[in-house]
Amino acid sequence: MRGAAPGLRFGPGPAPDPTGLDSRKIGPTVSDSLNAPDAVDSGDSTPHTPGVSVRHTRGKGEPRFPDGPSPDPAGSHFERRIRSFQPRRSRVTAGQADALQRLWPTWGLDIDGRRVLDLGEMFGNDHPVVLEIGFGMGEATARMAAADPGTNILAVDVHTPGQGNLLNLAEQQQLTNVRVGNGDAIILLREMLAEDALDGLRVYFPDPWPKKRHHKRRLIQPEFLDLAATRLRPGALLHCATDWEPYAEQMLDVLTAHPDFENTQADGGFAPRPDFRPLTRFEGQGLEKGHVVNDLLFRRVQHGDRTDQSPSGA
Repeated sequence: MRGAAPGLRFGPGPAPDPTGLDSRKIGPTVSDSLNAPDAVDSGDSTPHTPGVSVRHTRGKGEPRFPDGPSPDPAGSHFERRIRSFQPRRSRVTAGQADALQRLWPTWGLDIDGRRVLDLGEMFGNDHPVVLEIGFGMGEATARMAAADPGTNILAVDVHTPGQGNLLNLAEQQQLTNVRVGNGDAIILLREMLAEDALDGLRVYFPDPWPKKRHHKRRLIQPEFLDLAATRLRPGALLHCATDWEPYAEQMLDVLTAHPDFENTQADGGFAPRPDFRPLTRFEGQGLEKGHVVNDLLFRRVQHGDRTDQSPSGA
């Protein structure tokens, strides 16, 4: 896979936002970059030959991966919003650090909001592109990419170990249809993707924010759907999954009420897990706790094209 991907080149600066949304109403879907002064398990944060540990002492404020994901891609260029994530820091293994150093310049994307992406040039083809928001350690993403090489996956997260792990999996399995994004997926949608750029959107096991006072932090809200609808082509599939039943019910209500999306299920309810979505680590953890996993499959439609559906999903 190494060297097979084209360099990333982008078009002119961001187009005016057609949604007219107040950015403060939509929280980031993933946390700010965790490329901060945390330790790598082997003590290594410099490019090196795989398997050979070379200790490097970083100065204060020096990034862990000089050639890897940016500490804060968007910087202060965009106004901070209500967060829909819980920041977390984890140690990065030597293998993950090596992947971030070697592969990020070619396979990674820092979401800085300063240019509109040419997805055809990014992937080197005109295949359909699906955006995945939040991919954990990337195992499920890699399996979906391997099973469907004709679909490009732009997977966005800020969990640095997960970014490194997915890059490793993509290289090992020669998955040329995967790119890894670092930063705020809302900025990606608002500033860096053209209208109708996406053929699908996947949001698997987002933070449920169970406390009532935190419900405003949940990702699947009317304002988010307004934005997503402008970037999804008519007919594109929005696929959500959660093991938190109250959040699943809210997702169903919000999606059913939105004029740009239509439930693929004739009864207006939840969908069975489709064959293309493998069991994720989060799903396995939820099932072990006795949680019920609900999938929601909604299709992007033009205004006036959808059939009537009950808001209750009954």
